[in-house]
Amino acid sequence: MTIQPSDAPPLHGAGLTLGYRGAAVVHAADLALSSGAITALVGPNGSGKSTLLRSLARLHRPEAGSVTLDGCEDALALSPTDFARRVTLLSQAHPTPSGVRVRDVVGYGRHPYTSRWRRTDPDGPATIDWAMNVTGVADMAARNVDELSGGELQRVWLATCLAQRTGVLLLDEPTTYLDLRYQQELLDLLRDLALDEHVAIGVVLHDLDQAAAIADRVALLARGRIRAVGTPEDVLTSELLSDAYGIDIAVAEDPVTGKLMTRPLSRHALAPTI
Repeated sequence: MTIQPSDAPPLHGAGLTLGYRGAAVVHAADLALSSGAITALVGPNGSGKSTLLRSLARLHRPEAGSVTLDGCEDALALSPTDFARRVTLLSQAHPTPSGVRVRDVVGYGRHPYTSRWRRTDPDGPATIDWAMNVTGVADMAARNVDELSGGELQRVWLATCLAQRTGVLLLDEPTTYLDLRYQQELLDLLRDLALDEHVAIGVVLHDLDQAAAIADRVALLARGRIRAVGTPEDVLTSELLSDAYGIDIAVAEDPVTGKLMTRPLSRHALAPTI
């Protein structure tokens, strides 16, 4: 069947082989992000999760394969402005500008909508307000970003991404530096964006329980290859996880939420009690 743009995944990497200085770190990966759904990329360190996500954001050019947007366009051929109006990435690290207010940093997210010839951005102020409100940084608007904690900064950078108002949102370990409250609020926000705004979300997570809690689909990577893609119930199994991580991992249903929960079984956990 020929896939029409209306029912095709908005962002799709096909046969992606990615490497550094000639050494491949991701091999022939296929990954599709769908509107209104969260896809979590999980796997051990060095498995290629962040590299794959960066390739979908056009920050790592593939050695082989293709990236399509909205089912029919070559994402690599789009202009930077056109691409930035449709896809945004919250990366792991950002340089922290000195002496710049939070509102101004969030305003950086409006860069695809202004240019040397078009200075006005009629939707900008309202969009910036919305992005700061949903990420809980509105009360910091007048503070300089170099005065903020790591967790506060993470929320400001997320607000900057949301201010781009794209249909695809990519996030690389977004819960880093956040305490439990803000981790949960961020995960709830991602679910709201998928459900209410119909955003296609791809997120790299180290916490398997977080992936089980929010993801519609999970991609498990190990040794540079996607080992499984599917629902959390299909992918987050003891057999697949134990093989990927090289350690025994137990999987059970959380009695409170009904979601899957995982537990690595250490030597001490398995040792008999004296």
